[in-house]
Amino acid sequence: MRIVIVTGMSGAGKTTVLKIFEDAGWHCVDNLPPTFIGSFARLCVERETGISQVALGIDIRGGKMFDDLAQGLAELEEQGLTYTILFLDSANDILLNRYKETRHVHPLAKNDLVSVGITKERALLEDVKRQATYVIDTSFILPRQLKEKILNIFVENAAFDSMMVNVVSFGYKFGIPDESDLVFDVRFLPNPFYNPELRPFTGMDKEVRDYVINHDISVRFSESLLNMLLLTIPHYISEGKNQLIVSIGCTGGRHRSVALANELYQSLKLHDHSVVLRHRDIEKDPSRHSGGGYEK
Repeated sequence: MRIVIVTGMSGAGKTTVLKIFEDAGWHCVDNLPPTFIGSFARLCVERETGISQVALGIDIRGGKMFDDLAQGLAELEEQGLTYTILFLDSANDILLNRYKETRHVHPLAKNDLVSVGITKERALLEDVKRQATYVIDTSFILPRQLKEKILNIFVENAAFDSMMVNVVSFGYKFGIPDESDLVFDVRFLPNPFYNPELRPFTGMDKEVRDYVINHDISVRFSESLLNMLLLTIPHYISEGKNQLIVSIGCTGGRHRSVALANELYQSLKLHDHSVVLRHRDIEKDPSRHSGGGYEK
């Protein structure tokens, strides 16, 4: 019997992942007290239920019973059953925003700030995360991308790429993304803003893309950036990092940064990296230019 323990930070997507498993034909049990893990597995085997794939949602909602997880896993090993731990994580600020949007109460912050509950939970789950077979950071993953990743690992049995690269375009006038690991300033590239015909468009449009990319300096920079990432990503992985946020900025976040981010995204995908693309400021008011209305 194949057993996956789905755990991780509250708000990181455990319910979503269990639904993905369920849709794929797995038998799923959410919020199972860890002390019952061994008994549940024994029941499935002894009763000849025909259940061959099980996903168990285990999280901090179990309160003190969560402390029994180690014992529950030990019972599986005693029965000769193998298991996989899937740990879902997300950045603290992302978790905080998700709680604000849903207005749910964090299980460890019923009478306190959500941020306090998140901090407590992260400390409690530190050992579990360290033991996890797979760690997936859902900070910037869309539901369809998460589904694809889960199915690749557990249905298609594809190789697991533990590093998720997030490529983010942004405008300096709106601030550098706080979560950035690496920041690249592309304001030295040819600027479509000064071309009246191109100004209304964005880096998503072919006209702007060609204008930005079809310059020797743009090509050289794109190649250098890609080579640097291809060199460093394996070392980030070996250090235990499972998410890398690469932010590319121009003045307004609509032209140059978008075009370069798109190029980097496509190049990383061609090298079989798990990558997510986000254009943070592309929809923001283009008239908000610094320096008395002029883009620099």
